[in-house]
Order: sequence, then C-alpha cells, then structure tokens
Amino acid sequence: MPSSAKSRFQPRTRHPLVMGTVILTATGLITRVIGFFYRIYLSRQFGEEGMGIYQLLSPVLALSFSLTAAGFQTAISKFVAAQAGRENTSNPSRRPMVMGLILTVPLSLACTAALFTGSDFIAVNLLQEPRTAPMIRLLAPSVPLSAIHACINGYFYGIKKAGVPAGTQLLEQCCRVVCVYLLSASILAQGHTPSINVAVLGLTIGEGCSMLAALAAAWYHRLRQTAVSTPGRPCASFGYDQLLGMVIPLTANRIVLNLLQSVESVSIPAGLRSYGYDNATALSVYGVLTGMAFPMIFFPNALTGSVSVMLLPMISESYARGDDEGIRRAILRTVKYCFLLGFACMGFFLLTGRFLGEGLYKSPLAGHFIRTLSLICPFLYLDTTLSSILQGLGMAGRLFLINVTALLARLAFILLTIPRLGIQGYLYGILVSQLLQCALYLLCLWRRGWHGKK
Repeated sequence: MPSSAKSRFQPRTRHPLVMGTVILTATGLITRVIGFFYRIYLSRQFGEEGMGIYQLLSPVLALSFSLTAAGFQTAISKFVAAQAGRENTSNPSRRPMVMGLILTVPLSLACTAALFTGSDFIAVNLLQEPRTAPMIRLLAPSVPLSAIHACINGYFYGIKKAGVPAGTQLLEQCCRVVCVYLLSASILAQGHTPSINVAVLGLTIGEGCSMLAALAAAWYHRLRQTAVSTPGRPCASFGYDQLLGMVIPLTANRIVLNLLQSVESVSIPAGLRSYGYDNATALSVYGVLTGMAFPMIFFPNALTGSVSVMLLPMISESYARGDDEGIRRAILRTVKYCFLLGFACMGFFLLTGRFLGEGLYKSPLAGHFIRTLSLICPFLYLDTTLSSILQGLGMAGRLFLINVTALLARLAFILLTIPRLGIQGYLYGILVSQLLQCALYLLCLWRRGWHGKK
C-alpha cells in the first residue's frame, strides 16, 4: 500500500495543546460558572462593603503565592517540557518537582508564620482596614497548601496531562462553595449573621482539599509508571542551581509586580476617599468593581487562560527542538483567535452589561462598570496568551519590564485621576495600560522575528 494511502487510514493523534486546552477550558467554564453564582451569593449575603473588604485580601494572597509557588510552578513546567522535547520522551524526570517541593515547603511555612503573627500590622498599616486582620489569620494556612499544589501542577502541565490540574481546580471550587454555604446556613440557623470571614475559611478549606487530591494523583502516576516499567529518566545533570536560576528571577519579577498591584489595590479606596466618598462608600464601589464587574469581564478567560497554560510547555518544547515554524504558527493562531474572541465578548458586554449588572447583582453600578470594561476585552485576552509565549521563549526579563510599565501607567491614573474623576479615572487607566501592554508584547515578538515571516 502506498505511503499516502497508509496515512489516510492511520488514526490521527490528538494534539496535546488542543486536548489540554479543551480539558482546561471545560473545567474552567464549569469552575467559573460555579464561581459566578458564588459571587452573586456572596454579594447578597455580605453586601457591597463586605465584598470590598474581602477583595482587600487579594494583594496578600497574590503576594504570598508569588513568593512561594508561582515561580516554582512555571519553572517545573518549563524544565519538564524542555526535557521531554530534547530527549523525545513521554515520561521525563520527576526530579524538578521533587526539588521544587523541598524548597517551597519550608519557604511557605515561614510565610504562613509571618502572616499569622503580623496580621494586625498588615491590616492596619498596609491594607488600612483593621477588619481584615482575622481574615489574614484564616488565610495564612492556605499558603503551604497552594505551594505544594502548584509544584505538582507544574509537573503535570509539563508532561501535558492537564486533567489533573483541571480536576483539582474544580474540586477546590466545589469544596469552597459547599463549605461557605454550609457554614453560613449553620450560623443563620443559630440566629446570628455570618461575617465575610466565612468566605476566607472556605478558601483555605478548598485549597486543602485540592492539595490532597493533587498529592493522590502524583502518587498514582508514580505507581502507574512503575507498574509498566517506564520510570522517569534520572536527569542526573539537573540540580538546584538550574531550578533556582529560573525560580529566583521569576519569583522576584512576580513579587515586584504584586507589590505594585498591592499598592494599586490599596490606593483605589484611598483615592475614592480623596474624591469625597466616606469609607463605607469607597469600599462598596471598590467591591462592586473588583468583586462583581471584574469576574464578569474575566469569565471568557477560562478559554484564553487554558490556552496560555498549555502554550508555555508547548512553546518551551518547540524552542528546545528548534522548531521555529511551529512557534510562528502558534503565535499567529493565538493572535487571530484571541482577537476574534475579544471583539465578540466586547460586543456582548456592551449590549448586555446593564442587564447583567442589574439583573444578576442588583447593582446598576456593576452594569456601568461591565459596559466600560468591555472595551479592554480584545487586549486583555490576547495579553494572557502572549505572556505565556514570551515565557516559553525565554524572554522573562522583557516580559517583566513590559508588565511593570503597564502597571506604572495604571498607578499614574489612580494617583492623578481618581481624586478628580472618581472611579472613572481608574477605568480609563485600565484601558490605557491594556493597550500599552498588548502593543509592547507584539512589538517584542516582532523584533525577535516571530511574526510569521521566514
């Protein structure tokens, strides 16, 4: 039989990027739908001011994750995928994951101790809201749980088995929602009013459940590989110096970015108070924006976020093999489809933003924010995927500079326009920073020659 005829009858292999994206997107959509109704429940249970107080914890959570987990997950994923590409193996070494765990567990425990003992200082002096102190103490135990979870996820992303991270993500969301609902119902049955602290406790419990599931999956994967006599390659040349050589710059970059984002988060309520709002109103406006409008605008990121997670190991593997044409095709398709998705979502949110805000959240202000933020959709979704491509191509330094530039632009709008224009000044700043970030990402890729021209 001719080779051409044979090829027609050979089963098509499933592309790992496509399959991984499908798995992560499906799980992400389910998770976001659950989270969407969960946000509605929180807003009605605890009010706009409660949502604002809850959102003040975001910088603490993001900074803790950046310090203890984010760099390790990215580095493990990149090293595992690169080894698979160089050695053409479907079962690369687990050594990067094990080494990441050895390093991150003590670091995350130290971070937990610092948060627990310094909660009052952080609440009063940094977040400028004393009511967040008990919330920080409830949040602190989640740090080592998320660090362990991130290292295991990094390995599974590297071997392109997205089902495990997707499953643990879904489990985390379900456990969080069920826990908060049951606790709130129990407190209400006793004749008391639940506080927003219940939501923070649910976050920690959800992270613990997902970490246990990730550990079980890693153990099962190890037993399965041993049973078929295909143990991971020893990768004897890989050492702590290589892992830390990537983790330290990544972590430093994420910490700087999160510090700037923390300043941003704290400055918005402060700017609104300078505009003339009292503290309760400022927190309410901040809660509507970050707890209601942002989740709606970021909802389609279930797709682009899934693509970006799978793009990092795929681009890293292609880069290690020298497959320039494969990288070009991935970049061009990413730009094309992310722009199409972005413009479709922009039109949808422009037309339905008022209904979504008033009908779902019972907040006309949320509807106004959704319609205004719809303008950033084409750039927001593209930025998510382009950042993973730059990481995979080893341009973490340039990525860091671009992100800092965009954040500084947004901070300038916060400091200069919110005291004069109110929250509308911040919305203008978001639009300008997303445009700037997208343009710099594309310029960076163009100057490196990854623009589809040979």
